[in-house]
Amino acid sequence: MPQFTEQEFFGGAIRGVVPQGWIDSSTLREVPDHQELWLSPTTLSNLIIEINQRVPQAEALSTFAALDHQQPTTAPGSGSAASATTETVDQAAALYHLHDLCDEGDTMQVIKSPARVEVQLASSSPSPATIKAYRGVVSFTTPARGGGGRMNGVSSGLPQVSRLTCHFLLVRLEAQETDLLVFFNVPHEEFDKNGDPRGLSLEEVVAEETIGALVGRLQVCDWGLFV
Repeated sequence: MPQFTEQEFFGGAIRGVVPQGWIDSSTLREVPDHQELWLSPTTLSNLIIEINQRVPQAEALSTFAALDHQQPTTAPGSGSAASATTETVDQAAALYHLHDLCDEGDTMQVIKSPARVEVQLASSSPSPATIKAYRGVVSFTTPARGGGGRMNGVSSGLPQVSRLTCHFLLVRLEAQETDLLVFFNVPHEEFDKNGDPRGLSLEEVVAEETIGALVGRLQVCDWGLFV
Protein backbone atom coordinates (compact mmCIF):
# COMPACT_ATOMS: atom_id res chain seq x y z
CA MET A 1 0.00 0.00 0.00
CA PRO A 2 1.53 3.36 -1.01
CA GLN A 3 2.41 5.97 1.58
CA PHE A 4 1.46 9.60 1.01
CA THR A 5 2.91 12.98 1.93
CA GLU A 6 0.75 16.03 2.51
CA GLN A 7 1.55 18.67 -0.05
CA GLU A 8 0.62 22.26 -0.94
CA PHE A 9 -0.14 23.13 -4.55
CA PHE A 10 -0.35 26.46 -6.34
CA GLY A 11 1.47 28.34 -3.62
CA GLY A 12 -0.66 26.86 -0.85
CA ALA A 13 -4.04 27.69 -2.43
CA ILE A 14 -4.77 23.94 -2.66
CA ARG A 15 -3.65 21.14 -0.36
CA GLY A 16 -3.60 17.43 -0.99
CA VAL A 17 -1.22 14.49 -1.07
CA VAL A 18 1.40 12.97 -3.35
CA PRO A 19 3.00 9.52 -3.13
CA GLN A 20 5.88 9.59 -0.67
CA GLY A 21 9.22 10.45 -2.27
CA TRP A 22 7.79 11.90 -5.47
CA ILE A 23 9.60 14.84 -7.08
CA ASP A 24 8.21 18.31 -7.72
CA SER A 25 8.93 18.81 -11.42
CA SER A 26 9.15 22.60 -10.98
CA THR A 27 12.50 22.06 -9.25
CA LEU A 28 13.80 20.53 -12.48
CA ARG A 29 12.12 22.55 -15.22
CA GLU A 30 9.50 25.20 -15.86
CA VAL A 31 5.89 24.12 -15.37
CA PRO A 32 2.86 26.10 -16.65
CA ASP A 33 1.19 28.31 -14.04
CA HIS A 34 -2.10 26.39 -14.29
CA GLN A 35 -0.41 23.05 -13.60
CA GLU A 36 1.39 21.09 -10.90
CA LEU A 37 3.53 18.15 -12.07
CA TRP A 38 5.00 15.47 -9.80
CA LEU A 39 7.31 12.67 -10.95
CA SER A 40 7.91 9.17 -9.65
CA PRO A 41 11.55 8.67 -8.59
CA THR A 42 11.53 5.04 -9.77
CA THR A 43 9.22 4.83 -12.81
CA LEU A 44 7.98 7.03 -15.67
CA SER A 45 4.65 7.65 -13.94
CA ASN A 46 3.56 11.20 -13.17
CA LEU A 47 0.83 13.08 -11.32
CA ILE A 48 -0.65 16.24 -12.83
CA ILE A 49 -2.99 18.69 -11.11
CA GLU A 50 -4.46 21.19 -13.53
CA ILE A 51 -6.84 24.17 -13.45
CA ASN A 52 -8.93 24.63 -16.59
CA GLN A 53 -11.83 26.70 -17.80
CA ARG A 54 -15.12 24.90 -17.20
CA VAL A 55 -16.18 23.05 -20.36
CA PRO A 56 -19.56 24.25 -21.72
CA GLN A 57 -22.30 21.68 -22.28
CA ALA A 58 -22.18 21.62 -26.08
CA GLU A 59 -18.41 21.11 -26.18
CA ALA A 60 -18.58 18.45 -23.49
CA LEU A 61 -21.24 16.44 -25.29
CA SER A 62 -19.30 16.63 -28.57
CA THR A 63 -16.86 14.17 -27.00
CA PHE A 64 -19.40 11.36 -27.33
CA ALA A 65 -19.37 11.77 -31.10
CA ALA A 66 -15.57 11.69 -31.12
CA LEU A 67 -15.49 8.55 -29.00
CA ASP A 68 -18.39 6.93 -30.86
CA HIS A 69 -19.24 3.79 -28.84
CA GLN A 70 -17.17 4.83 -25.82
CA GLN A 71 -20.07 6.57 -24.10
CA PRO A 72 -20.42 6.02 -20.34
CA THR A 73 -22.84 3.19 -19.67
CA THR A 74 -24.61 5.46 -17.16
CA ALA A 75 -25.40 8.00 -19.86
CA PRO A 76 -27.87 6.44 -22.32
CA GLY A 77 -28.95 8.75 -25.11
CA SER A 78 -26.21 11.17 -24.18
CA GLY A 79 -25.56 12.21 -27.74
CA SER A 80 -28.55 14.55 -27.62
CA ALA A 81 -28.04 17.87 -25.83
CA ALA A 82 -31.79 18.13 -25.30
CA SER A 83 -31.99 14.81 -23.44
CA ALA A 84 -28.70 15.14 -21.55
CA THR A 85 -28.86 15.20 -17.76
CA THR A 86 -26.55 17.29 -15.60
CA GLU A 87 -24.59 14.18 -14.69
CA THR A 88 -24.29 13.20 -18.34
CA VAL A 89 -22.79 16.61 -19.11
CA ASP A 90 -20.35 16.28 -16.22
CA GLN A 91 -19.28 12.82 -17.37
CA ALA A 92 -18.83 14.16 -20.87
CA ALA A 93 -16.74 17.06 -19.55
CA ALA A 94 -14.33 14.61 -17.93
CA LEU A 95 -13.92 12.71 -21.18
CA TYR A 96 -13.60 15.99 -23.11
CA HIS A 97 -10.56 17.02 -21.07
CA LEU A 98 -8.99 13.59 -21.48
CA HIS A 99 -9.68 13.35 -25.21
CA ASP A 100 -8.12 16.79 -25.60
CA LEU A 101 -4.79 15.20 -24.61
CA CYS A 102 -4.77 13.02 -27.73
CA ASP A 103 -2.43 13.80 -30.59
CA GLU A 104 -3.30 12.91 -34.19
CA GLY A 105 -3.43 9.14 -34.55
CA ASP A 106 -3.89 8.49 -30.84
CA THR A 107 -6.87 6.53 -29.60
CA MET A 108 -8.54 6.69 -26.19
CA GLN A 109 -10.51 3.88 -24.58
CA VAL A 110 -12.71 4.30 -21.53
CA ILE A 111 -11.76 1.64 -18.97
CA LYS A 112 -13.90 2.93 -16.10
CA SER A 113 -16.54 5.50 -16.99
CA PRO A 114 -16.56 8.71 -14.93
CA ALA A 115 -18.35 7.89 -11.66
CA ARG A 116 -19.62 10.41 -9.11
CA VAL A 117 -17.62 10.70 -5.88
CA GLU A 118 -18.08 12.94 -2.87
CA VAL A 119 -15.40 15.51 -2.09
CA GLN A 120 -15.23 17.85 0.89
CA LEU A 121 -12.95 20.63 -0.33
CA ALA A 122 -13.15 22.88 2.75
CA SER A 123 -15.60 24.01 5.43
CA SER A 124 -15.65 27.46 3.81
CA SER A 125 -16.36 26.09 0.33
CA PRO A 126 -19.42 27.08 -1.71
CA SER A 127 -22.61 25.06 -1.54
CA PRO A 128 -21.92 21.35 -2.16
CA ALA A 129 -24.58 21.50 -4.86
CA THR A 130 -22.20 23.58 -6.98
CA ILE A 131 -19.28 21.16 -6.55
CA LYS A 132 -19.37 17.77 -8.26
CA ALA A 133 -16.55 15.30 -8.66
CA TYR A 134 -15.99 12.27 -10.89
CA ARG A 135 -13.25 9.67 -11.11
CA GLY A 136 -12.47 7.01 -13.67
CA VAL A 137 -9.80 5.41 -15.85
CA VAL A 138 -8.96 5.66 -19.55
CA SER A 139 -6.13 4.30 -21.66
CA PHE A 140 -4.33 5.98 -24.53
CA THR A 141 -2.69 4.16 -27.44
CA THR A 142 -0.11 6.00 -29.53
CA PRO A 143 1.49 4.68 -32.74
CA ALA A 144 5.27 4.43 -32.63
CA ARG A 145 6.76 7.65 -34.00
CA GLY A 146 10.42 6.83 -34.13
CA GLY A 147 11.03 8.17 -30.65
CA GLY A 148 8.92 11.30 -31.10
CA GLY A 149 5.50 12.31 -29.86
CA ARG A 150 4.20 12.17 -26.33
CA MET A 151 5.24 8.57 -25.79
CA ASN A 152 8.17 6.80 -27.39
CA GLY A 153 7.73 3.67 -29.49
CA VAL A 154 8.35 0.30 -27.84
CA SER A 155 11.30 -1.94 -28.54
CA SER A 156 11.63 -4.38 -31.41
CA GLY A 157 9.55 -7.51 -31.05
CA LEU A 158 6.72 -5.75 -29.24
CA PRO A 159 3.66 -4.12 -30.85
CA GLN A 160 4.68 -0.80 -32.39
CA VAL A 161 2.46 1.27 -30.16
CA SER A 162 2.83 2.90 -26.78
CA ARG A 163 0.13 2.59 -24.14
CA LEU A 164 -0.59 4.72 -21.14
CA THR A 165 -3.22 4.33 -18.42
CA CYS A 166 -4.68 7.53 -16.98
CA HIS A 167 -6.49 7.45 -13.63
CA PHE A 168 -8.34 10.75 -13.28
CA LEU A 169 -10.36 12.94 -10.97
CA LEU A 170 -12.47 15.86 -12.21
CA VAL A 171 -13.85 18.41 -9.73
CA ARG A 172 -16.37 20.76 -11.34
CA LEU A 173 -16.55 24.15 -9.60
CA GLU A 174 -19.66 25.71 -11.05
CA ALA A 175 -19.51 29.05 -9.23
CA GLN A 176 -15.86 29.52 -10.21
CA GLU A 177 -16.45 28.39 -13.84
CA THR A 178 -13.52 26.03 -13.31
CA ASP A 179 -12.71 22.39 -13.91
CA LEU A 180 -10.03 21.12 -11.51
CA LEU A 181 -8.38 17.98 -12.87
CA VAL A 182 -6.02 15.37 -11.50
CA PHE A 183 -4.31 12.89 -13.84
CA PHE A 184 -2.15 9.97 -12.65
CA ASN A 185 -0.43 8.67 -15.79
CA VAL A 186 1.13 5.20 -15.97
CA PRO A 187 3.14 4.62 -19.18
CA HIS A 188 3.32 0.92 -19.99
CA GLU A 189 6.50 1.05 -22.07
CA GLU A 190 9.07 0.48 -19.35
CA PHE A 191 7.12 -2.50 -17.97
CA ASP A 192 6.54 -3.98 -21.44
CA LYS A 193 10.24 -3.72 -22.28
CA ASN A 194 11.21 -5.50 -19.07
CA GLY A 195 8.48 -8.13 -19.34
CA ASP A 196 7.15 -7.01 -15.96
CA PRO A 197 3.34 -7.29 -15.87
CA ARG A 198 3.40 -7.54 -12.07
CA GLY A 199 5.27 -4.23 -11.85
CA LEU A 200 2.65 -2.64 -14.08
CA SER A 201 -0.17 -4.02 -11.93
CA LEU A 202 1.45 -2.64 -8.78
CA GLU A 203 1.87 0.77 -10.43
CA GLU A 204 -1.80 0.78 -11.39
CA VAL A 205 -2.63 0.15 -7.71
CA VAL A 206 -0.53 3.16 -6.71
CA ALA A 207 -2.42 5.25 -9.27
CA GLU A 208 -5.83 4.08 -8.08
CA GLU A 209 -5.01 4.64 -4.42
CA THR A 210 -3.50 8.06 -5.07
CA ILE A 211 -6.69 9.25 -6.75
CA GLY A 212 -8.68 7.74 -3.88
CA ALA A 213 -6.54 9.57 -1.33
CA LEU A 214 -7.05 12.86 -3.15
CA VAL A 215 -10.82 12.34 -3.23
CA GLY A 216 -10.76 12.34 0.55
CA ARG A 217 -7.99 14.84 1.24
CA LEU A 218 -8.06 17.49 -1.49
CA GLN A 219 -8.74 20.93 0.00
CA VAL A 220 -9.06 24.44 -1.39
CA CYS A 221 -7.49 26.88 1.06
CA ASP A 222 -7.77 30.04 -1.05
CA TRP A 223 -10.77 30.37 -3.36
CA GLY A 224 -9.17 33.50 -4.81
CA LEU A 225 -7.07 31.14 -6.92
CA PHE A 226 -10.02 30.81 -9.31
CA VAL A 227 -10.79 34.54 -9.71
